[in-house]
Amino acid sequence: MLANIWHTVYPILIAILFFELIIIIHEGGHFVAARLMKIKVNEFSIGMGPKIIQFKRGETLYTLRLLLFGGYCAMEGESEESDDEGSFSKKSVGARIFVVVAGAVMNLILGFVIVGILVCSQSLVGTTAIAKFDDNAISNATLQAGDKIKSIDGMRVYSPSDVSTGLSRSADDTLDMVVVRNGKEEKLSVKFETEEYEGRDYIRMDFWLLGVEKTPLNVIKNTATEWVSYARMVFLSLHDLILGRYGLKDLSGPVGAVSVVSTAVKTSAFSMLRIMALLTINIGLFNLFPIPALDGWRLFLLIFEGIFKRKLPDKWEWAINAVGLALLLGLMCIITFSDVSKLFK
Repeated sequence: MLANIWHTVYPILIAILFFELIIIIHEGGHFVAARLMKIKVNEFSIGMGPKIIQFKRGETLYTLRLLLFGGYCAMEGESEESDDEGSFSKKSVGARIFVVVAGAVMNLILGFVIVGILVCSQSLVGTTAIAKFDDNAISNATLQAGDKIKSIDGMRVYSPSDVSTGLSRSADDTLDMVVVRNGKEEKLSVKFETEEYEGRDYIRMDFWLLGVEKTPLNVIKNTATEWVSYARMVFLSLHDLILGRYGLKDLSGPVGAVSVVSTAVKTSAFSMLRIMALLTINIGLFNLFPIPALDGWRLFLLIFEGIFKRKLPDKWEWAINAVGLALLLGLMCIITFSDVSKLFK
């Protein structure tokens, strides 16, 4: 009985701890950048809710809180005016931009490290060339072993991840593909079988990609191209959402993400790390979008201040942030309700 409970609980705990790691890395980026710019940090908190441990070192109060789902780096003069020479508001625009983007940059670096671990853990380095087909494949009526995939439905392919992304974005079972065959580019119309998942039909990938022996050079190159591919998924998803290919029901919030990560934990370490890389890169990039209440909005305001040598009035900035935060919280509530509904289903 206890073993069954632990089998259910431990993947969820690992997922929650990973999310907290993403937040610590993000807020830690702000913290280190603030210290480098000689900005006073009033409090660095891990977690939210009631305090468990608290101590002060120098000017900073370090806090561990009960709920390991959140955290913050509170800087002097960050949200209000301060006469302290070490306040955020007293520093140059360049210094403040450095501090604001540092959190997202640390998330992206974490993603790069995880992708590097994934590439190094494989016995071979993946390519975009077709090695062989499944026994029941139908795409081999058009494709051939040795074909190097260059694009899928107009989406340029650079890495093995791009191949699976391109296939998953298709609206039907026939794709326009460009491959390199015998040194020449060929445009093909390729038919695949589809399979249903959560009410939507997806292409079933019925071929295997070629792997090559690892070398220091191709490991570094593959890590870089895979990282770029993971990052590109964020923008492709946003593009598809705007065009109506996906709806709100296809989005996931913290509850859905924890569910996905915990499922990946049960599957394999590779699946878990791949989902983790996607999430931390997604969070890093999304934070840089110019949306009120996110770091990207603060970055936008700082760039505005740097160009026009004037700040947006405080009351306007506060009002825009308040509206943006309310909208984000409302969207999060809708997405969380959808996630919970999926769990019950």
